[in-house]
Amino acid sequence: MNLAAGRSVAGVMAATHTTASIRIAVCRTDSSRGLSDPHANMCSVMVVCVLLPRFQLTIAAEDRAELLLIPVAMAPEPGGVQTIGEVSLAAEAFGVHPGMRLGEALARCPRLTLVPPDPAGVADAWERLLVRLEAIGAAVETERPGLVCFDARGLLRLQGGVDGVLTAARRALRVSARFGVASSRFAAVAAATRARARRPVVVPGGRDQARVFLAPLPVALLRACPALADFPEALERLGVKTLGELAALPLTAIADRFGKTGLIAHELAKGGDAALRPRPPAEFLRESLELPEAGSGVQLERGLGLLIDRLLARRERRGRTLRAVVLSAVLVEHGGTWREQVVFREALADPLRMRLALAQRLALMPAPADELRLAVERFGPPSADQRALLEDPAVARATRLREAIRQARAAAGPEAALRVLEVDPGSRFPERRAVLAPFEGGAHTQ
Repeated sequence: MNLAAGRSVAGVMAATHTTASIRIAVCRTDSSRGLSDPHANMCSVMVVCVLLPRFQLTIAAEDRAELLLIPVAMAPEPGGVQTIGEVSLAAEAFGVHPGMRLGEALARCPRLTLVPPDPAGVADAWERLLVRLEAIGAAVETERPGLVCFDARGLLRLQGGVDGVLTAARRALRVSARFGVASSRFAAVAAATRARARRPVVVPGGRDQARVFLAPLPVALLRACPALADFPEALERLGVKTLGELAALPLTAIADRFGKTGLIAHELAKGGDAALRPRPPAEFLRESLELPEAGSGVQLERGLGLLIDRLLARRERRGRTLRAVVLSAVLVEHGGTWREQVVFREALADPLRMRLALAQRLALMPAPADELRLAVERFGPPSADQRALLEDPAVARATRLREAIRQARAAAGPEAALRVLEVDPGSRFPERRAVLAPFEGGAHTQ
């Protein structure tokens, strides 16, 4: 797939259609009605999971579809941890899997071909798919490019039942889709991996039926959860091969051996899962600049200043400040890309301060660039430069604390700022004395 500058969105999605299929899974707990009943219980859980197998590898391979037929994997990012990314089916046959150390992967498969990652292209293509799903009214939650979930309860009457929701999702994505039905998000992903085109995998009922469906499946499916990427390997060394064997283990033994990670995996194997946390609706606002020749140094800084001025002058900004931006570039070497997210200490609308904060990141670029891009990741409140003549120190400290919490949550998610809440100070067990709770203090605002 070719994601070079100037390629149209239609071309990107057409190329994706030829090299990757999309699998969609649906989770629900109400089995008393048919799947296509538009009057299904609106209080039942219904999560639609859209899975694009090897999405990042397909984007990185560009229009070289023949690479997906041989052992191939995504190379580690320059300067990052030396672990491989997504792998092809031929590489999986040699026991190579995502997250494996590069040396171990090459030892298992000496003929393994490495493809440079394309983080900017993956982010752009994935954002377009998310916007298309949000256009039908879906509040999406995404953990990684290629996997997205949303609650379909609010779309049942609008789309005429579950079948209508799936049809609307397929039309919005404009690619072939595969369906599965289960009672939890993890079970839905597992059902999608077992589905085939025009042959959905339906798991009727609630949590008990989902546990029966998951029982014969391998524990390697737990890698779909980022927090459990290394957990299946530990289970296999202990002789636990399937999710049913994991669910049958005593909960106390799991907690004693693996701690919180084991408890999460045990809950998933039994058909449970956490509630969805959809992302806030986002606006895609980006400016790009093609460089006349391979740009670096002072030339890149001047181009960055021009991009900042263009972005702040856009009418879509509507006077708002910028909380987080994404700086990316199309590199000269091998047509690769570079991408860096920058979260400002406070929401900015001053071009000089933005340039000072972003210019330092240009030094991280691994090669000269042909094109420089700047996109808005998250907006802040409307800009207001007027300050009070006399400011209370306590109020000023609280304001700085709120800004710090907003910055942390914009960079690391809603759980980045927590507080210790005492529950049972006199307990003999340390884990029962206090718990972590979200820190409020007015920081939940934008």
